[in-house]
Formats: sequence, structure tokens, C-alpha cells
Amino acid sequence: MPVVDVHTHLLPPELPRWKERFGYGGFVHLEHLGPCRARMLRDDGQPFREVEENLWSPAARIAECDRAGVDVQVLSTVPVMFSYWAKPEDGAEVARFLNDHLASVVAGAPQRFLGLGTLPMQAPALAVRELERCVKTLGLSGVQIGSHVNDWNLSDPALFEVFAAASELGAAVFVHPWDMMGEARMQRYWLPWLVGMPAEVSLAICSVIFGGVLERLPALRIGFAHGGGAFPGTLGRIQHGFESRPDLVAVDSPVPPRAYLGRFWVDSLVHDPDMLRLIVKLFGEDRVMLGSDYPFPLGESEPGALIRSVPELAATHERLLGENALRWLGRPC
Repeated sequence: MPVVDVHTHLLPPELPRWKERFGYGGFVHLEHLGPCRARMLRDDGQPFREVEENLWSPAARIAECDRAGVDVQVLSTVPVMFSYWAKPEDGAEVARFLNDHLASVVAGAPQRFLGLGTLPMQAPALAVRELERCVKTLGLSGVQIGSHVNDWNLSDPALFEVFAAASELGAAVFVHPWDMMGEARMQRYWLPWLVGMPAEVSLAICSVIFGGVLERLPALRIGFAHGGGAFPGTLGRIQHGFESRPDLVAVDSPVPPRAYLGRFWVDSLVHDPDMLRLIVKLFGEDRVMLGSDYPFPLGESEPGALIRSVPELAATHERLLGENALRWLGRPC
């Protein structure tokens, strides 16, 4: 059984200056600092992140995968590239550019890479069109989307057609946090990444549960980053809220949240053996997949090390390290 890392990010080695093309800012571009290093910059010159060649070099990624024992990486863009705030046609152009590049990397090493495209979710009709292109033309396994789309949570009726199309196409959907809630109040201590990201994932899970998305689309294969974020640790409160105030919580779906445990996937990126044990117990041995957030510092530096470190999970290693991912992606095991 191959080892499959479902949570890895990729950028092209060069990004267009979208501000010059579209006439307004907010986009990110790369400023190369040498053959192996670059800086991600916003249009206003504010640095976003310094990166190394493993973010854009397939050869560097494969070499590092070989050292870590990872057979297959599932590639997706860096969430800051979602650009949901952009004008719809411009967002669609950015998505096409990123998806074409990602698909070319997959095609160059199909035994080592699978791909999840990105969509202009701010325009659901355009998103469905790009989703169809990703799957039918580019041969990608699915898409990565954000934990919300501007003012829309994932329960918003405007987004349902995208989920319905993914279900019909058999496309995997990976939900990644971005544009974290409360970020203006979390300027110190890296709190948007430490507090905001887990909250965003829980928001996304609660939205697809309470909004009836999972109930209406039982075949939808949807997964969530970072082990489900804050959702596992607050499930008791979420369930109790559903039971004690159904007039506020159960307004769009009468099904309790615990009923959906085992209906969606999460990655293993929780950084703690006890939390890994918890998410396997909650979501099921067949619903947790290796995810490392490669190649970023909050990720797992040795993908799969946490899974292998928990003795009680030894009998499920093949499932956690590869089989579950392949089933989520709709690939043969």
C-alpha cells in the first residue's frame, strides 16, 4: 500500500503580476532571492512568507518524499491564492492558471503526484465550470476549497451547486482554512494560525452538517484539514447545543451532528498522539488520512511519523497512511 500525503501545497515557479493585468491589487507574487529561495509578496509589497524551492520544484519534492518514505503527494495550491475576493472572471482566470500548472506537474510524474484544483467559489456557476474542467479535462482528483467564501459559510445555498457537482462528478473536496475569523484581534503570537485556523475548520464542518449539505449529498467525498480543527475538542458542546436549543441549531437539518461521524474525512495533522487517538476514535479508522501541510513550518516535518509513533494504531497503519486517502480520492487501492 503506497504512503499518500493528502495535504501538500504547490505554486508555479513564476506568478503573473495580476495587479497589472486586472487593474487592482490584493494578489500575491513571487520574488526570487536566489536559485532555491523566494519570498511571497502581496501587491503592496508586504511579505507573506519566505519559501524554498520545494514549493515549486517537482524534483526537490520527490527527493524529499523519497527520504521521508512518501510515495504520493496530493498537490493543492497555497490557500492565500484562492482570491475569492477578486472579480469573478478574474478569479476564474487565476484558478485556470494555477490548475493548468498543477495538472502539468501531475502529468510529469503521475506515479508520484495527484492533484486538487482550485475554484472561483465567489461565482458558483464559474466554479462548477472549472470543477468540470479540472476533472474531465485536466484529470485532477478533485478540488481544494476554503473554509468560507467571503461572507458565505459553506452552508450558504449559493454554494450548494458546487458541492452537488462535485458529488455527481465523483470529485474529492478538501476544505482548508483561510482568511481566519477575528484576525484583526490576533496580531500577536501567530494567533491567526494557532487559534483562527482550528476555529475555521470547525466552522466549515458545522456549516456542512447544520446546513444539510451532507444530508442532501450522501455520496459527497469531503475532507477537512488539520484533523478537523477545533471540532473534535468541542463536539460535546456542539451536540449539546443541538439537543438543548434545536430552535436555534436544527433550523435547516434535523439530524444531530454525531450522526455524521464517519461521513467525512480528516487529515492526521494534529501534532499530538492523544489527539490523533481521539480523531481516529471519533471519525473512524477509515476516515483519517495522512496529511503533512508540506512544505510549511506548521506541518509535520517527517510525514507519517505521528501515525507510526502510536502503538495502538499499528494495525491500521496501511489505512491511515494510504488506503483511506485513495478511497477518498476515488482511486484504486
